[in-house]
Amino acid sequence: MATVSGQISHAPMTKEEKRVIFASSLGTVFEWYDFYLAGSLAAFISKSFFSGVNPTAAFIFTLLGFAAGFAVRPFGALVFGRLGDMVGRKYTFLITIVIMGLSTCVVGFLPGYAAIGIASPVIFIAMRLLQGLALGGEYGGAATYVAEHAPANRRGFYTAWIQTTATLGLFLSLLVILGVRTAMGEDAFGTWGWRIPFVASLVLLGISVWIRMQLHESPAFERIKAEGKTSKAPLSEAFGQWKNLKIVILALIGITAGQAVVWYTGQFYALFFLTQTLKVDGASANILIAIALLIGTPFFLFFGSLSDRIGRKPIIMAGCLIAALTYFPLFKALTHYANPALEAATAKAPIVVIANPDECSFQFNPVGTSKFTSSCDIAKGALSKAGLNYDNVAAPAGTLAQIKVGDTTIDTFDGKAADAKEAGKTFDKNLGTALKAAGYPPKADPAQINWPMTVVILTILVIYVTMVYGPIAAMLVEMFPTRIRYTSMSLPYHIGNGWFGGFLPATAFAIVAAKGNIYSGLWYPIIIALATFVIGMLFVRETKDSNIYAQD
Repeated sequence: MATVSGQISHAPMTKEEKRVIFASSLGTVFEWYDFYLAGSLAAFISKSFFSGVNPTAAFIFTLLGFAAGFAVRPFGALVFGRLGDMVGRKYTFLITIVIMGLSTCVVGFLPGYAAIGIASPVIFIAMRLLQGLALGGEYGGAATYVAEHAPANRRGFYTAWIQTTATLGLFLSLLVILGVRTAMGEDAFGTWGWRIPFVASLVLLGISVWIRMQLHESPAFERIKAEGKTSKAPLSEAFGQWKNLKIVILALIGITAGQAVVWYTGQFYALFFLTQTLKVDGASANILIAIALLIGTPFFLFFGSLSDRIGRKPIIMAGCLIAALTYFPLFKALTHYANPALEAATAKAPIVVIANPDECSFQFNPVGTSKFTSSCDIAKGALSKAGLNYDNVAAPAGTLAQIKVGDTTIDTFDGKAADAKEAGKTFDKNLGTALKAAGYPPKADPAQINWPMTVVILTILVIYVTMVYGPIAAMLVEMFPTRIRYTSMSLPYHIGNGWFGGFLPATAFAIVAAKGNIYSGLWYPIIIALATFVIGMLFVRETKDSNIYAQD
């Protein structure tokens, strides 16, 4: 691409530019709101739509249902990216928001497993797939649309408003959930009130469509359309020509993969860690995350604007590196401040599983069909479900697994034995008694949560998100020519965020269950962030001075 010679002086944002940013950002906030509800309400979805399997399998299945929306995002990028490069930006993301809003509303009215059986989870997964397709087309359109309206030296700042939408969408979803939950009470919310945030998407859909109908097509697209230079085959041009494909590949592994895992660790995995591992109650966890998001969100604009001066690449690379180096101490500090009783019990009475390694399975069971009946699996399954750290010690073949909680030993049982049901009750009772005696809390005590320090840690995690995410829309837009921009930038973004990021919670959950260490799931984002840092530093070029009107 050509570069812009000289710098353009700052000028006040015009009325049209403000309207473009507001309309694009608000509509995208609503799309992210719709998309995030399934993650924020995973526990209730699990009980309603996946009640036909055991609770642990149901929760994993729900996480994968959430991830299914991420899995198809790259396909949405291809479908709607092609449409956006051929027909235009405006009408393409009008279509995506309608699909998103309607599919979200269907989830709100969907009967549970008890009412319609297997059709319930099937329809839920189908709606998640539609949401993923819609989001795959939405983000690229909004980012491209805003960037193509922005002055050359303010693209980072202008597109940073789009970057705030994902966090604001999560914040809005948590706020609505918290408001409904508080107004109704836990019992009513758990029974049916959790559906209200999904149904509310109808109102948001109406607002979004009305606002976006007021917009005009982007000037860059209008220009190439008037010149007859729009792409007739954006998919083959973007991915069938090596000069473009190599940039797509670098955008994926050298930018978006690391950005994705840092983003999802700082927002989603932090929330899952608080609720599932540290046993912080849902309302408190949502408030803590919401406060951190509120404090951290302005940094999207700060780093977007900073990237207009010093470049996109150094900020994104620094975010990946700093996050990878500090995740372990930060999450350990989160345990210290959010559930100090758990930390104290772990130090005072460490847990050890003594079992024959040959009997221990990798307990990743997304469809809930497998039964883990060996004594080792029973021991690890019980501890993993409780979110507890444990060490593994090998035992001779033919012996039943044991759990040591401090100085207390609990015998497990053979899940295939004739008396397995009664033995299971005895095991659960003995384990519960031993954990209680050792000081292991069944849930975090709200009175012991250090709210200021917990918020500080969560805010740091969000600031990492703003570093990698704030400048990335401008950088992706600047990497590709106008005629194939929507298609080219959307695919690496959504593979990175949809696959590398979207599968993070389920992958980390499985790693923790296998290793017995509540922090071991962090190796997944750390390794990917470091890989992106190395590849990005070596092979990705700076883009801030690129001419986005260039055709080659």
